[in-house]
Amino acid sequence: MKIIKPALLKEGDTIGILAPSGAMDDDTELLRAIKFFENKGYKIKLSDNVYSKNRYLAGTDEERLNSLHKMFADTSVNAIICLRGGYGAIRLINKIDYNLIRQNPKIFCGYSDVTALNAMFLKYAGLMTYSGPMILSDFGQEDLCEYTINKFFETVCEDKFDYQETFWGGNLSTLVSLCGQDFIPDFEFTLFLEDLNEPLYKIDKMVTQLFNIEKIRKNTKAIAIGEFLNCENADYIFEELNLPLIKNFPASHSAKKATIPYGMLNN
Repeated sequence: MKIIKPALLKEGDTIGILAPSGAMDDDTELLRAIKFFENKGYKIKLSDNVYSKNRYLAGTDEERLNSLHKMFADTSVNAIICLRGGYGAIRLINKIDYNLIRQNPKIFCGYSDVTALNAMFLKYAGLMTYSGPMILSDFGQEDLCEYTINKFFETVCEDKFDYQETFWGGNLSTLVSLCGQDFIPDFEFTLFLEDLNEPLYKIDKMVTQLFNIEKIRKNTKAIAIGEFLNCENADYIFEELNLPLIKNFPASHSAKKATIPYGMLNN
């Protein structure tokens, strides 16, 4: 399948805010993020379920799925940034109309739980997405991380990225939740991984689970180690794989993170 690279973001474009995963507790960060983008000359459109709550999810599966489809089908929306992670994306992956997404390619950005969508959009729609900042955790913060904001706009507006690799991966625990699905690309890639609040033995177990998959072993040409926030040092787990390593890769749950082209070279 040919990989589709979405058009770059331009001033005056419309950014859609989509909530495919966890629910929002209050809208303080959302309103702050809207103001941030509007001050930069962008228009904002909210998905129908942004304020919805069903237990820990941003609405029912049907509400979140319909909002996702509607946001991609909306030709006035040029880019989609996810509201937050948490949990919920994997509840949608077998119900998504991937042909709709392929026919309406646009910037799609998120990390953490959204890793599931990044991986499945690439696999089944052929859409290059971005693993990067989200609304509540990043753009809606009172103290914005200059690195994160600058790297976002450099990547999605200017097509700049600091590495000449094809990256695939993301949040380790979310990737492992996809095991059993056909979710791995059919080409070689540098596997980037990050996570938070995981004990060392669970990181070991999850990495082992991934590398027990023949296709992962075959297609991983190098590993980029992101930040394992609030975890013990896991470097030795990756060193045991005997693959080239990129350390201190800027994928993280912390405030400082890059916007990483997911599935093809950015330049």
